[in-house]
Parts: sequence; C-alpha cells; structure tokens
Amino acid sequence: MNEKKGLVVVLSGFSGAGKGTIMKHLMSTYPGAYHLSISATTRPMRTGERDGREYFFKTREEFDRMIEEGAFLEYATFNGNSYGTPREYVSKLTAEGKDVILEIEVQGALQVRNIFPDALLLFVTPPSAAELKKRLVARGTETDEVISQRLSISVGESELMDKYDYLVVNDRLEDAVRHVHAIIQSEHAATRRNAELINDIHKQLEEFRKEQI
Repeated sequence: MNEKKGLVVVLSGFSGAGKGTIMKHLMSTYPGAYHLSISATTRPMRTGERDGREYFFKTREEFDRMIEEGAFLEYATFNGNSYGTPREYVSKLTAEGKDVILEIEVQGALQVRNIFPDALLLFVTPPSAAELKKRLVARGTETDEVISQRLSISVGESELMDKYDYLVVNDRLEDAVRHVHAIIQSEHAATRRNAELINDIHKQLEEFRKEQI
C-alpha cells in the first residue's frame, strides 16, 4: 500500500480578506490535521518567543547564506526584516505525510509553485471589492492613505488570481473554513496525485488476468 504524502498548501489573499482568521479557525476546528510552516526571519526575537516555534531566527549573514544555497521556497523583505520559507522544513513534513500550510503573499505563492509544481494554491477573497474596502475601513487601525495603498496593491494581486487552483470566498467565516478543509481533503483523492496507486492496481489486475488464462 502506498503511504500518503502530505500536500503543500498555499493560502494567499487580499489584505482584509480574512486569510489569517481562516487559518486560525482551520487549525482549531481540525486539530492535528494541518501543520503551519514556520518561517525564518532576521527580525529580532521578541519576549515570549522561542526559536523554532514562532520563527527560525537568523542573523542577516545566515539568512543571506540560505538564499545563496537555495534553501528557501520563497522569501521577501518587509520594513527592513527578511522572511523566508525553509524548503527542507516543508519537504520533511510532507514526506512524513503531513499537510503543510503556507500563509504567504501572491508573489511568494508563485515562487513556491515553481519549486513544488503539485502545490495546492488557494486564494481568499471577500464576495466583492466593496466588501473588501468595507472590511479595511472597519478595522479602524489604518489611515485613509494606507487603505488606499492596500486597495492599490489588491488591484495587482487580482490580476494573478487565475494562477491559483481554487478561490475561497470568505463571506461567512464558518463556511470558508469548511470550504478550505473540503478542498484540501478532496485533493488527496485526485487521480493526478495517486498515479502510483493507480499503477499498482493496474499491475495487480493484470496478474489476476494472467492467472485466469
């Protein structure tokens, strides 16, 4: 019998679409079913954090060396700090049959697809652009200028939505969480992901047929 191989699942979406909230509820609703990828970062460790739990904390020199060695699935820099998804860490988990979820931005998602062609890409969106703007405003934590910048970024991200395998429309949170879970579980049964099992069954049936001749 073939051992199950874990999936690399990438979750992206517009700022304000609720992908982080979906992730949090997915992990709590289906405990043990999924594993969050831990990123490496050059950001200083904060009080209460632990290396290998929140992040793999790296010096700038260590991070740059990992880039040179091709150790990241994707990486990016925000506010002077770099973040990257360690390739070896993700590969180890999937080899153990664990589904690994990466919550990353669009450009990073496409980088992952180049390395893992079988990665499952999910894009989270509200039901409309008007709802997206409403949610950004409702946060009450950002200026009009920042909201405008986020919406401008979303325009560019929307042009890449068709590069993803599935859309997850986050209208009602509970429905979106169930939808993500159902997509991931159904992907395990996709014929393209079970070529070895299909081939084994075919060979066994051929042997049965020969025995009857």
